[in-house]
Amino acid sequence: MSEIIIKMPPLGESVTEATVSQWLVKPGDKVKKYDPILEAISDKVVTEIPSSDDGVISELLVKENDVVSIGADILKMNTDEKAPVSNESSGPKESPVVSAPSGARFSPAVLKIAGEKNIDLSQVTGSGKGGRITRKDVLNFTPSATVTATVEPKAVQTAPVVQSQIQPVSSSDNDVVVKASPVRKIIAQNMLKSVQEIPQAWTMIEVDVTGLVKLRNSLKDDFKKQNGFSLSYFPFFVKAVSAALIHNPKMNSSWQNDEIIQHKDINISIAVATEDALFVPVIQHADRLSIIGIAAEVSRLAQGVRNNSLVKADNEGGTITVNNTGSFGSVESMGIINYPQAAILQVETIRKELSVLDDDKFGIRNKVNLCLTIDHRILDGLAAGRFLNEVKANLESIDMNTNIY
Repeated sequence: MSEIIIKMPPLGESVTEATVSQWLVKPGDKVKKYDPILEAISDKVVTEIPSSDDGVISELLVKENDVVSIGADILKMNTDEKAPVSNESSGPKESPVVSAPSGARFSPAVLKIAGEKNIDLSQVTGSGKGGRITRKDVLNFTPSATVTATVEPKAVQTAPVVQSQIQPVSSSDNDVVVKASPVRKIIAQNMLKSVQEIPQAWTMIEVDVTGLVKLRNSLKDDFKKQNGFSLSYFPFFVKAVSAALIHNPKMNSSWQNDEIIQHKDINISIAVATEDALFVPVIQHADRLSIIGIAAEVSRLAQGVRNNSLVKADNEGGTITVNNTGSFGSVESMGIINYPQAAILQVETIRKELSVLDDDKFGIRNKVNLCLTIDHRILDGLAAGRFLNEVKANLESIDMNTNIY
């Protein structure tokens, strides 16, 4: 007998551990090289781990929801028994034909169980990201059952799908317990690490964005027709931040091993919220993009979060975070720094205000608050003030002649 051990593979730069989200195989399963065997979550990104060889699964060395270090042993496999090669022309098989929605993609474990149980996968409601059908969904499926709707993105439902994920607490009829998903656990870990290790300071500045509002409103209808997605205010803010970072490189830093790393690339993380999680995909080299280029990236990344189509590179390398809290109606907020970055900027709601103009007359202006949280080990009030004032100047210089291309 020849037995090998499969280890948790590298999942990206600076990633040291991952959470076992869901096993896609069990002991006794035959797999082929490159078949997916495990879903792992690192930095809120779900990755399918493939088999490194043909063989039969002999033992799972870690459990679902375990946090596993990169390079740790996760699975034992017997490679003496090779997985069979399918041959559709060889006649009837013992397992019945599996009916599935056109274009759907399933793991080998899902297809195997569905075949053994003669389950029509088109009738199964998935609890995985984007409605993906998991092994547990098939195991718990009954034709007469009322199946629950899709749970939160990138979460694995641990209770049978015919049950609610919210279970009553026996000590009180009014309380409920919600089991934290792997994604929510990672968010909690990152936030706790940020506030425990980073001394965070906060400041705010008010900006007159009347020119920006007029320009965007004049362009938004034609822009949507030409490009297929909306032109929001957010790309203008990202562009203003990326331009200001060129002259304020300290803001584009991180604290690592008692050293300050000033990053040459300007990669801006943007916050994208779903029903139960907050993701921070990255606009790579934002300073090299035009406003329309940034708008296209914002649209692509936001859609990618919601339909689970992003690749690892879309979530790596962020050097500062810009968060559009104004989309929720917020006017003033303090963001928690996206560890190990040095700063996060909250863009609040644009509001109309009665203001005194340069000629001492009154007029209606569009104002917005920019709220900045900084790592006080790296940055102080002077650096933060200079940066915010340059962002302010960049935004207030926008007028009807500003080129977004």
